[in-house]
Amino acid sequence: MKIIVPMAGRGSRLRPHTLSIPKPLIPIAGKSIVHRLVEDIAKILAEPIDEVAFILGDPAFFGDDLVKSLQELAQSLGAKASIYRQDEPLGTGHAIMCAKESLSGPAVIAYADTLIRADFKLDPEADAVIWVKQVDQPEAFGVVKLNANNEIIELVEKPKEFVSDLAVIGIYYFKEVGVLKQELQNVLDNKIQNGGEYQINDGIKAMMANGKVFKTGSVDEWMDCGNKDVTVETNSRMLGFLQNDGINLVSANVKQENATVIPPCYIGEDVVLINATVGPNVSLGKGSHVINSSIKNSLIQTHVHIKNANLDNAMIGNHASFDGNFTSISIGDYSVLE
Repeated sequence: MKIIVPMAGRGSRLRPHTLSIPKPLIPIAGKSIVHRLVEDIAKILAEPIDEVAFILGDPAFFGDDLVKSLQELAQSLGAKASIYRQDEPLGTGHAIMCAKESLSGPAVIAYADTLIRADFKLDPEADAVIWVKQVDQPEAFGVVKLNANNEIIELVEKPKEFVSDLAVIGIYYFKEVGVLKQELQNVLDNKIQNGGEYQINDGIKAMMANGKVFKTGSVDEWMDCGNKDVTVETNSRMLGFLQNDGINLVSANVKQENATVIPPCYIGEDVVLINATVGPNVSLGKGSHVINSSIKNSLIQTHVHIKNANLDNAMIGNHASFDGNFTSISIGDYSVLE
């Protein structure tokens, strides 16, 4: 089994946090989005993973440190890492075809801007599976249309009239991903574009037209990391899940003086808490100092210094410094707000 991870986007909706690092490296409960996604998919599949292919963007932004961390991630699963580049933002289908040398055999394609909680088995009768989640406002999503046999017969983007309430979450399984490769090559050769881009949906629709059977897979939880507010919410939800799983989230060498930690919280190594209340629903990266402050429902990255603050629904980047009265803040790496 292979896992294909397109992750070349710059994550503009999550700025300023993605100005200096790619969005898939944003930590959620102490671990990057892409690491959580790949590890969770590997765990769910319960099958050996022999290759993880990552499609990255510009090497100047998606650099050597990222490549090294992705290689280590694949190796931790007993798989080889393949690194590809998408030099131009020409859509999801184009991104996948940048990894065409890896497009053979059974594979899961998963976009690195979402996290899931699920427990399922692959349908052996399906040529492909598209994972979906029931949503309250389907008109805001791409949804699937099913026939009487619960097979997917159509993909509809942001339907104006009700089609279904099953939203596509961006994770796909193909029994033979080489079939998708062939259809996407036709899309590229014939310049079939939507919004000026080559989309995976056009390859999937061609597969359906040729009689391939698509089934739905459902997830228990679907967590987005699109912008600051939903990323902070996703961090809170993931902390709750990990706590329920019995995972210890507080490092052993946290220094505390007159401090209270209200779970669930992730507290990294070498954190200092002085006259502080942290939690619930806070991730606090390694080497951070929190003094005379209260923090809840927030995502704080590494080596951050916080003083005299009362934070709620805040997101602070690496090596930042904050001393002030603002509550729901969003500041990026190396920022100073005093």
